Amino acid sequence: MKKYENKNHQIYQGDAVEVLRSKINDASIDLIFVDPPYNIGKNFSNFKDRWPSDLAYAEWAHTWIDECVRVLKPSGTMYLMTSTQAMPYFDLYIRDRLAVLSRIVWSYDSSGVQAKKYYGSMYEPILHCVKDSKSYTFNADDILVEAKTGSKRNLIDYRGDVPKPYNTRKVPGNVWDYPRVRYRMFEYEEHPSQKPQALLDRIIRASSNEGDIVLDPFSGTFTTAAVAMGLNRKTISIESQEEYIKIGLRRVLELEEHQGEKLAKPQKTTQIKNGRGIKVKDLTGDLFSVNP
Repeated sequence: MKKYENKNHQIYQGDAVEVLRSKINDASIDLIFVDPPYNIGKNFSNFKDRWPSDLAYAEWAHTWIDECVRVLKPSGTMYLMTSTQAMPYFDLYIRDRLAVLSRIVWSYDSSGVQAKKYYGSMYEPILHCVKDSKSYTFNADDILVEAKTGSKRNLIDYRGDVPKPYNTRKVPGNVWDYPRVRYRMFEYEEHPSQKPQALLDRIIRASSNEGDIVLDPFSGTFTTAAVAMGLNRKTISIESQEEYIKIGLRRVLELEEHQGEKLAKPQKTTQIKNGRGIKVKDLTGDLFSVNP
């Protein structure tokens, strides 16, 4: 186990359960975002995302869920992701330990190969959970979105004693449309399941305050910590793979070098192919990125 840190941000290289048990104090964390391996067979550097059975995967997950519940403050919040197939195991287990406020659908389009004999998966589920359903952080005003009934259609609400226009802004519902992180996006890192900055931006703004501690037990590209850092939160990140630790050292601790190796964003080609397979200069720049 290794630890890297500066004043407000800590990075642990090691097993998530081990680090949680030995390094994170009881009731010390304000917000936890958990995006674990999904048990769907992806390769994460030197780690293969595959358990012998669904039950084995669920039992492994239950160990770190218990640890996350332990380290969460009484007023704390946890967002928990996994595959659509595994979420029922998580949901049934966690509802006896935390209050589930929302079951969020992160919806996205996909330009890759699509299913032809069944309906392909175009979303990932997220549980929004708290320890105390009567005392938790939710900064509604910081995440308001357009309410089309009021802003576009200019309708009048006649249900009250005095007619009034519908609101032009509202708290988001539980279906969130954010594009997946693709190669040509500015925020892209070399990782098979990177989550978009905009997704984390909404979560961190809504469920924590400046100076709060945000924990990510499976940090991957360290997007949680990077976004939290920009929003003046403190962070604790855990990651087992050396390849991804380097991303965290660069993005979060802002190091330019590690063990003699220069740390830099992935170098992406500026060439694209036209329909005839001929490379032409890309003049479009960053096609998809929206900086938070």
